[in-house]
Amino acid sequence: MDPLVGAIDQGTSSTRFLVFNAKTAELIIHHQVEIDQSFPKEGWVEEDPREIIQSVYECMEKTCEKLCQLHIDVGNIKAVGVTNQRETTLVWDKVTGEPLYNAIVWLDLRTQSTVERLINKAPDKNKNLLRHKTGLPISTYFSAVKLRWLLDNVDTVRQAVLSGRAVFGTVDSWIIWCLTGGRNGGIHCTDVSNASRTMLFNIHTMDWDHELCSYFDIPMELLPKVKSSSEIYGWMKTTSLEGVPISGCLGDQSAALVGQMCFEDGQTKNTYGTGCFMLRNTGEKPVMSEHGLLTTVAYKLGRDRPPCYALEGSVAIAGAAVRWLKDNMGIAQSPAEIEKLAASAGTSYGCYFVPAFSGLYAPYWEPSARGVICGLTQFTNKSHLAFAALEAVCFQTREIVDAMNKDSGVPLVRLQVDGGMTANRLLMQLQADILGASVVKPSMSETTALGAAMAAGSAEGVNVWSLSPGDLPHVTSEKYEPQINCDESEFRFARWKKAVQRSMNWETTEPGCSDDGGTRSTRRKPTRARGEHETPHKRGRIRRMR
Repeated sequence: MDPLVGAIDQGTSSTRFLVFNAKTAELIIHHQVEIDQSFPKEGWVEEDPREIIQSVYECMEKTCEKLCQLHIDVGNIKAVGVTNQRETTLVWDKVTGEPLYNAIVWLDLRTQSTVERLINKAPDKNKNLLRHKTGLPISTYFSAVKLRWLLDNVDTVRQAVLSGRAVFGTVDSWIIWCLTGGRNGGIHCTDVSNASRTMLFNIHTMDWDHELCSYFDIPMELLPKVKSSSEIYGWMKTTSLEGVPISGCLGDQSAALVGQMCFEDGQTKNTYGTGCFMLRNTGEKPVMSEHGLLTTVAYKLGRDRPPCYALEGSVAIAGAAVRWLKDNMGIAQSPAEIEKLAASAGTSYGCYFVPAFSGLYAPYWEPSARGVICGLTQFTNKSHLAFAALEAVCFQTREIVDAMNKDSGVPLVRLQVDGGMTANRLLMQLQADILGASVVKPSMSETTALGAAMAAGSAEGVNVWSLSPGDLPHVTSEKYEPQINCDESEFRFARWKKAVQRSMNWETTEPGCSDDGGTRSTRRKPTRARGEHETPHKRGRIRRMR
């Protein structure tokens, strides 16, 4: 049988393990486990690191069982790759192997006051002060400020740092460390695509930066070793795949870029999941955006290979808006029902939904924004809201495309798409209409996991997957073309931008408030919640480190 490659896909809402044929890129089998999120305070989003790694173990074992039922030898799996939700921040004790706090998820807003303070003390209050090294604005989104919050507010983390027991990592680092032995010799590493999302990594020197670490007052000994996206990091020490090399690692959006085979300068993909993330390959030189986009390391497919960079537009809330309508507002029982409601209306009837639940990311980078619904009338019903939610995803994507067109000087004519939301045909047609461009969806939608498998299978010492252009598999796809005229599209987009302005400057922190999550409104009296600075294990006030 052809060699197989496995991929761990650890996302914001679920974990999956998928197995691909290394010669044909065919998906053979997979297993998925949902992940719980906790929201201990307004704007806070956490996940349990133990649940994350347990879900990885469960997915791998269940997938191996399914392979056996298909009479496929698990021994045919020659390598495993890892792809993960980026920026989510973990700190654990390398001696006990235990997490020191819950994982702070990329969407979390508790560091807003930290970000405001850093921006206010920067020359000209410039949020792009570090962009020349990091490619990123100072934002709640990235790992450095989340790690700074943990060091300032969680006593167990602070004490573990002082005693030399604490280590930091994004989700990929935690998974690789656990699977390669954990406290018994586990490998503490990350790849360049994940490192470039921390604000501690210099995207030009391709290493941790002393000045950046000093700026955030982060001890460098906490940080994982940075490796390429395709090399053998270590070998599995547990599960049915014991002895199999872990040889690929990519942040989820970089993995999708690879899985969509966007290896050429200018090729662009958009992933529709909890959030929405568009990456445009810019080749071996970083392009600094002048229109609110991020410059990021896309991948480095081998120790001796040059890095490849990308322009990225990040949208915080996409599928999460549909989930909010379903779970919080109760207007539907499933995402499929949201699509049916929207299709039954066929229009938002002048209703515009800006789902700025976590502020606005690209191209605005405005943490003070909050969600608004504009244009409501007595005629508005839940079907119109469902349509407005889908349109919101498309409008946010349009804003990213416009920024990319300005930065590159080359208009987008074809957008490759992937992610769970692409199953929504109405959404894909709306996207083509609002962009005025072709939207192309591959028939095999698991492009993120595929990218991680490709990186793992092509690694030196594994060599079961060829990334040579002539060897890449042909992928069938479904294509959506614009069906409305340009004037109508532009009118709707202009109304959307008007709604975006209504969402701005809604939530601000009060001068001098403590950095404890800091989203206290200037419109209400600040109060301190019970058990405010608590660890996942016990309640109790933790003294701030000055």
